[in-house]
Amino acid sequence: MVPNDTLWALGEHTPGKHLVLEGYLKAWYPILGTTQGRIIFIDGFAGPGEYAGGEPGSPIIALRTLKAHYARARFSAQVKFLFVENREDRFHHLQALVSVEKEGLPSTCDTRVVHGKFDDTMTGLLTSLRRQQQRLAPCFLMVDPFGVSDTPMSTIRGVLEHPKSEVYISFMYESINRFKSTSEFAKHLDMLFGCTDWRHGLTIEDPRAKAAFYFDLYREQLRRAGATYVLHFELYRGNELVYAIFFGTKHPLGCDRMKQAIWKVAPFGDFAFRGTRSEQLALGLEPETAKAFAEELVTLIQDYAWITYEDTLAVAQSDRTDYHSGHLKKALAYLESTGRLDVDPNTRRRSGSFPAGCRFKIRS
Repeated sequence: MVPNDTLWALGEHTPGKHLVLEGYLKAWYPILGTTQGRIIFIDGFAGPGEYAGGEPGSPIIALRTLKAHYARARFSAQVKFLFVENREDRFHHLQALVSVEKEGLPSTCDTRVVHGKFDDTMTGLLTSLRRQQQRLAPCFLMVDPFGVSDTPMSTIRGVLEHPKSEVYISFMYESINRFKSTSEFAKHLDMLFGCTDWRHGLTIEDPRAKAAFYFDLYREQLRRAGATYVLHFELYRGNELVYAIFFGTKHPLGCDRMKQAIWKVAPFGDFAFRGTRSEQLALGLEPETAKAFAEELVTLIQDYAWITYEDTLAVAQSDRTDYHSGHLKKALAYLESTGRLDVDPNTRRRSGSFPAGCRFKIRS
């Protein structure tokens, strides 16, 4: 339900998105802040900046995460913040908060709060860059709307056309499921997906199959829009789907760091994130993660006669698995301990270790 007041109570499920955001930015800031000339954080549906109980919203979380970062003194990049909010009362509230919060930011930081629609604002920015034949600075775009309006795939594509851009999108499936068959809503879904293929889902009767169809379609559209890696995780309370998160990036390190951020906060309270590559894996609740990832690795690398640790690391970092690089060595150690991994003894000094250059293969 869309709140009417300037501020509203923090939903029980919202901290999940915010914890993931904070966790990812802790990695994103130093990686790009020490290697790029300029980086930009964009919040397309910024809101008022806080909730009724005083809890910080995503813009304030982004600013505070940078201010508190232990490595911020080493950042050489200019850090730009662009917060977009369409409702006037919330825009003014956010503007006031940001004016206070930006005190203490490094001198290389710049904050801008824009009163306007996400689509219009981003279209104007991207058009201006195109005319000037310039590229968008390495960008993290957060899209967290109340529904599905004003979030067209064309805008997401415009962002992902730039080589170092990433998108973090809250996909509100329940809004789609509730209104998808109404004629006036169809145009919004055409824009959301960037195609009319979503209509094929109208005839699917099984609820889980229907949701899977729409999630798969959105993932594929993000790939077509320019994302090399697309992560998709779902938040549940019990068996109730609350929302899904999609993350699109061109870099395997970004993919891996986002998976780590999601694993770190799951579960929280009555909520749990589930993966989508491992038969509804409940993140953080798997009692034998090394064993489970090992079984998945067998499928992922069994076609290789020999494979290096580096190539296997690339698989772990990618969107082919819900697990991340931090799980890899324990999974390989499990496979070796159970006699399912042959390791080239000339590529390491001791058993159970997997250094750079180590070669191995799944035992047939």
